[in-house]
Amino acid sequence: MAADQSQDKTEQPTDKKLNDARNKGNVAQSREIPSVLILAGGMGVFFFGGSWMLEQLRDTMRAMYQRAGTLVMATETMHNLFWEVFLSCVVLLIPLMLVVITAGVFGNVAQFGFLITGEKLAPNLAKMNPISGIKKLFSLRSLVELIKSMVKLVIIGGVVYIVLMRYTDRIPGLMRLSVGEILSFIGQVSFQLALYTCLILFVMAALDFAYNKWQHTQDLKMTKQEVKDEHKQSEGDPAVKARIRSVQREMARRRMMEAVPEATVVITNPTHLAIAIKYEEGMPAPVVVAKGAGFIAQKIKAIAAENDVPMVENKPLARTMFKATEIGDHIPAELYRAVAEILAYVYRLKGMVAG
Repeated sequence: MAADQSQDKTEQPTDKKLNDARNKGNVAQSREIPSVLILAGGMGVFFFGGSWMLEQLRDTMRAMYQRAGTLVMATETMHNLFWEVFLSCVVLLIPLMLVVITAGVFGNVAQFGFLITGEKLAPNLAKMNPISGIKKLFSLRSLVELIKSMVKLVIIGGVVYIVLMRYTDRIPGLMRLSVGEILSFIGQVSFQLALYTCLILFVMAALDFAYNKWQHTQDLKMTKQEVKDEHKQSEGDPAVKARIRSVQREMARRRMMEAVPEATVVITNPTHLAIAIKYEEGMPAPVVVAKGAGFIAQKIKAIAAENDVPMVENKPLARTMFKATEIGDHIPAELYRAVAEILAYVYRLKGMVAG
């Protein structure tokens, strides 16, 4: 059953799924990238500042040995000595620590951007399940990690072996060199080892990040039903939206019908269309307060008849107004003359009734 569900996940993760996973701290990342950047940063510090660091260390050691014969074994004296050594070590290590911390932070930010979340720190009892832990040990992902570690170990070991083999003939001659020359030789070989190792790790880190990116996408893939459900949640259930639109149309129709008794005249087709307009002194132009076709037109005419609103038949004008206006619109300027004639007729009709 689980295999079937996994096979059903054929859809790419949506933006919402990716954002939800990111907010929980679930992002594609490779631990190799920060490691190789830290290694490269440390190499840079030793390459450009190694001489200065060695000089500082030598000065500290010289000062300690020069004062060794005059030291008094007292608490205050020893405290001051250790404090001086500690400050010297701090000054010596500050550049290295700053570069290492910066490289580590940059290595993560470069992969998934700036992200702060407490989800990973929250206690999760499911992670304490021993059965789940055993399953992870024998999972495909664990096997892939084991293979990656073995490949990395073999490649780096091979590089170390090749580099060291180039210097085997020089090792016996080190006995005739001074301490400084021996240290220089060791530093030269160590730097070459670190440089070649760093280059290899750069390539492996890029491949590892590409693999983790692919695996992250695979883990977040969705079934077609999940995509549909998410679309419903974000956009709204179509049935609910249709019901809302229906209620809105009904409310708008009810408000329109309530405005018909206040209309000045209803212009008809005579059976298919009805447009109710209202005009009062001070208005810039008559306003359409209701309009409709078919059943709605019959309803408008029925309400107009119940409230003694005059109805005038004018097929061309009714058709034109129905197409050119919406409820609440003023009459277009090109229809002023035709509507004015109808209003004049209505006013004359009301005057005759009143007389």
